[in-house]
Amino acid sequence: MSEYLVEVRVTPRQGLLDPQGKAVHNALRSMEFEGVEEVRIGRLIRIRLAAPSEAEARERADAMCQKLLANPVTEDYEIALEVAR
Repeated sequence: MSEYLVEVRVTPRQGLLDPQGKAVHNALRSMEFEGVEEVRIGRLIRIRLAAPSEAEARERADAMCQKLLANPVTEDYEIALEVAR
């Protein structure tokens, strides 16, 4: 059994309203930061996970995202993992 460090990045789906991102975008513009075209706010979830293989760890992480960590209707997610040291 190996240990994996799993990072899940959850973001609002493109085309859906992101009130936090809009608020930060407006704040940056009011602070005169130029060139900021769009801001999307998401979250990062880190999990230390024991699994027999990388494929199994990825499969478990995907199941966690589908059942709890992300709302599949309004959010997208990306999974990155590496062997824990």
